[in-house]
Amino acid sequence: MKRILYLITLIIVLTACSSSKNYLERSDEDKALVDAVKKLNKSASDENATAALPILYNNIKLAHLAKIKSYNNSRDISRWDKIVAEFNALQTAHDAIINSTAAFKLVSPENYGTQLLEAKQGAAEEYYSSGLTYLAKTGRDNAKKAYTQFKKADKFIPGFKDAQAKTNEAYEKAIVNVVINPVQDNSFFFNSSWGNYGYNYSNEYFQQTLIRDLDNSNSSNRYAARFYTEWEARRDNVKPDWVIDLTLRNMNIPPAGSYRYNQNRSARIQVGTDTAGRPQYRTVTATLYVTRQSFDANADMEVRIKELESNKNISYRSFRESYRWEEENATYSGDSRALNSYDWQLINSNGYNQPRKEDVLNELYRKIYPQVLNNIRFSVDW
Repeated sequence: MKRILYLITLIIVLTACSSSKNYLERSDEDKALVDAVKKLNKSASDENATAALPILYNNIKLAHLAKIKSYNNSRDISRWDKIVAEFNALQTAHDAIINSTAAFKLVSPENYGTQLLEAKQGAAEEYYSSGLTYLAKTGRDNAKKAYTQFKKADKFIPGFKDAQAKTNEAYEKAIVNVVINPVQDNSFFFNSSWGNYGYNYSNEYFQQTLIRDLDNSNSSNRYAARFYTEWEARRDNVKPDWVIDLTLRNMNIPPAGSYRYNQNRSARIQVGTDTAGRPQYRTVTATLYVTRQSFDANADMEVRIKELESNKNISYRSFRESYRWEEENATYSGDSRALNSYDWQLINSNGYNQPRKEDVLNELYRKIYPQVLNNIRFSVDW
C-alpha cells in the first residue's frame, strides 16, 4: 500500500514539474505569462503557474529591455515603433500581474507607464519633425511621405500639436488633377460599316462613369486625386497633372458559325392494357436535328496613365475580355412522344436571337470596366 502511495505522489510531483516546464518552454513567453496568470486567477495555489511566473516575468523583462537598448542605438525613425511595442509588452505584463491578487503575491512588477509615454512622446516629436521636412519639399511623393509621418505622430499622441491639420495639408498637396479622355476606337471594328454607335457608347460608359465612380464624394474611399473630363478642366480652369487615355484595340465580333448534330431519343410509353388489365408498353424513338449558332467576340482596352510634366507613364496596362454567344434550335423526325421538354424548347424556339453588335460591345465593356476602374484606383491610391 505504501509503495502505491509513493508512486501516486511521485506521479503528481513529476506532472507538476512537467507542466511548469511547459510554461517555460514556450516560444512566446509573453503569452505564457498571461496564461499562467489566468491559471492563478482560477486556482491561486496552482503549483505549475506559481513556479513558472517569477521566471517568466524576469525573462520577459530582460528580453524586452535588451531590445529597447539595441533599438535606442539606431537612428532609423522606425525604431520608435519597435521601442513603443517593447514598452507596451512590458506594461501588458505589469498590468496582468498587478490585476491578479494571486500573481501579485509572487511578483512585484515594474510599472513602465512613464517610459511608455515618454517613448510615444519621442516618437510623435520625431515623426512630426520628419513630416515638416517632407512637407517643405516639392513633389507628390514627398507630400505622401509627409502625410504618413503626420499620421504616425497623431497615432502615438492623439491630438499632437497640429498634426491633424498638417495631415490634411499634406493630403491636399498630394492631390493630382486627372483628366480622363473619352475612349478612342482604333480597331477595325470602329472603321467598319457599323459606324459610330460603339464610340458614343464607350465614351459615356467609360469616361463619364469612371469620373462618377471615382468621385470621392460618392465613395467611402479617399483618393488623393480629382477627376475631370477635358471640357470640365477647361471650364474650371484646372491644370491637369495626369491624363488617362483609353484606347479600344483588336475588337473582333466574327460572323456566327453553325454546327449541326443529331441526338437520338427513345421513351417507353404505355400503349394499352392486356385482357387482365395490365399495362402494355412499347418503345418509341425519334431523332433530334440540332443546329447551333455561336460566336466568340473579344476586345482589348489599353489604359495609359501619364504624368504631363515629365511625360512619363504612371501606369500602362491592357485588359482583354471575351464574350460568347450561342443559341440552338431543332427539328425532329420519328415519334414525338420520345421527345423531352428541353427538346420541345429547341423545336419551338423562334429562330436565332443573335445580339446586335452594340449589345456585344455593351457586354465586353461591362466586363472590362471593373478592371479599368480598379487600375485607376490603384494608381492614384497611397
